[in-house]
Amino acid sequence: MSTQTPALRLEGIVKTFPGVRALDGVSFSVMPGEVHALMGENGAGKSTLMKVLGGIYQPDEGQIFIAEDATVMSSPLQAKSKGVVFIHQELSLADELSVAENIYLGELPRKSLGRVDWEKLYAQTDDILKTLNVGFNARTKVGDLSIANQQMVEIARALTVEPRAVIFDEPTASLTDAEKVVLFEVIADLQSRDVGVIYISHRMEEIFKITDRISVLRDGQYRGTLNTKETNEEEVTQLMIGRKLDLSRNEMTHSLGPVALEVRNLSCGKLFENVSFTVREGEVVGFYGLVGAGRTEIAETIFGLREPSGGEILLDGEGVTVHSPADAIARGISLVPEDRKGQGLVLGMNCRDNMTLPQVDDMTAGPFVSDGAEIAIFDQYRDKLDIRTPGWRQMVGNLSGGNQQKIVIGKWLSMHPKVLIVDEPTRGIDVGSKSEIHNLIRELAAQGYAVIVISSEMPEVLHVSDRIVAMYAGKVTREFTAAEVTEDGLIQAISGL
Repeated sequence: MSTQTPALRLEGIVKTFPGVRALDGVSFSVMPGEVHALMGENGAGKSTLMKVLGGIYQPDEGQIFIAEDATVMSSPLQAKSKGVVFIHQELSLADELSVAENIYLGELPRKSLGRVDWEKLYAQTDDILKTLNVGFNARTKVGDLSIANQQMVEIARALTVEPRAVIFDEPTASLTDAEKVVLFEVIADLQSRDVGVIYISHRMEEIFKITDRISVLRDGQYRGTLNTKETNEEEVTQLMIGRKLDLSRNEMTHSLGPVALEVRNLSCGKLFENVSFTVREGEVVGFYGLVGAGRTEIAETIFGLREPSGGEILLDGEGVTVHSPADAIARGISLVPEDRKGQGLVLGMNCRDNMTLPQVDDMTAGPFVSDGAEIAIFDQYRDKLDIRTPGWRQMVGNLSGGNQQKIVIGKWLSMHPKVLIVDEPTRGIDVGSKSEIHNLIRELAAQGYAVIVISSEMPEVLHVSDRIVAMYAGKVTREFTAAEVTEDGLIQAISGL
């Protein structure tokens, strides 16, 4: 890593939104050939700082330097022209356009008279895609790709220029393990070309695997920079949230009730088959497995989003038929989905309306919805779940990831379900909010809820679960109690060994 002039640096950046000072005099730099992690809780100011650098936001105060030259980033295209490329956490692709058109949007190669040079466009794009080792080509329509492959298209955009710095904002949130390997190879290649890489992630194992330095923001302020090789997760976490976290295994402190949900030999085509398990009142049952194991599909079938091809679902010992989510909700089953922004929330609506959406019909006063009833529900669950928002009028899209997740959980808790299914409860959430969600799940179990937690993170499953159901290729391979489970045993069970 070079120790000379930074590839870029920011000095004293201030950015204020109505009612919020998102950045308060933040300074940051990245050296040529360095991978520099930027960490902090949701709402700490990480993405805002990078959007200032990427030309999306203009700072109220402060200065940006490329090498030692002061510059102004008035737009993302200008930032890109200066060698700063921003790969967003939220996909910003046009589904109806091809991969090639998305990658070169605004910069399509032209022939005479301004006509697009399609042959050159596709050839350039396919050359880039070869370096990423993906299974699609330049002509593929982006809307036909999986979320993971759409993320690879975002990454491909960074390779269309000779960048000075590339910003990766939660790049692995939707990637498989194989795709992560390719991403890390791309980052290593950028390093070898003296490109500075800014890496934003909540995943500690990634941070300690690929970064050189770690800078931390908290409450919009710079809190310090650590050399990755000279620090550890505990020190970084304390710098991020100002306290220690309880990372101990779960120990049940309450007694279990009767079986609330039983699934017998449930099947859904080729997605999963002959799955059986029970969940008792007051119990958290974790589902753990690799991508494609069938965990989410089981949850969707129980919730009525998929039609089973065989088997039974029993609630309180009685067989039930669930044809739709409306059936599931009426029977006391709620699902917090994996994709909270795409499936769990309406980002352009306020907090109150999101939380009361499933029960609007029950809160009408004549032809109108009762504002008082809605606000009462919001206030109750804002306090119960410690949702941090200025008020119910706040747009959900403006909340941090952890608070958005609490809105989704509050929405379903307000329906008083018997069974609560939570799919990837802390995906894209910082360690502080993650701990709060884990504690909330345990509290719900103590109150008598039957809870299913689906997670791709082994520490999470181990921490919150009373029992763990391991899955591989659509089948249950083994069940573990919290007392008997080991990491090695769990890995073997989800690997089909």
